[in-house]
Amino acid sequence: MTQPHAYSAAIDSYERGAATLRNAARGLSTEQLNTRLAPGTWSIKEVIVHMVDSDQAASHRMRRIAAEDMPLLVSYDENAFIARLDNAAMDANEALDLFEANRRFTARWLRTLEPAAFARVGIHTQRGKVTLGEILDIYVKHLDNHMVFTDGKRKALGK
Repeated sequence: MTQPHAYSAAIDSYERGAATLRNAARGLSTEQLNTRLAPGTWSIKEVIVHMVDSDQAASHRMRRIAAEDMPLLVSYDENAFIARLDNAAMDANEALDLFEANRRFTARWLRTLEPAAFARVGIHTQRGKVTLGEILDIYVKHLDNHMVFTDGKRKALGK
């Protein structure tokens, strides 16, 4: 099946995000990855693990929208994940590998969908009605948004 033309660029961008996130960690020591530059901020490793968490939720939401009629998409508290889970103990390379595998898997199955599938709707508990196409766009931009902050953290660390 051919890629849906209207979403090919978004899917490609989504898949390339794995390399973008990996570059955010490139050349940093474990100590640098775990450094919080100020109280209330996240370390680069916490950003990486957050991206894994959010992408797993996003992939599940996208699959549900594609497969189910008007599924309920439940939000989660990302700050609780940072506060209550020991992300510093996580292996950054393992998290990056998982992120990459999930992005590759998700991009591949998104490419199998007919263009009409991207107009299918789910109900998010915070956003309300969202289409599959909108969710895809949200998660491309989500990574881009975090990379702005990660680039700043790298500069502050002298990288």
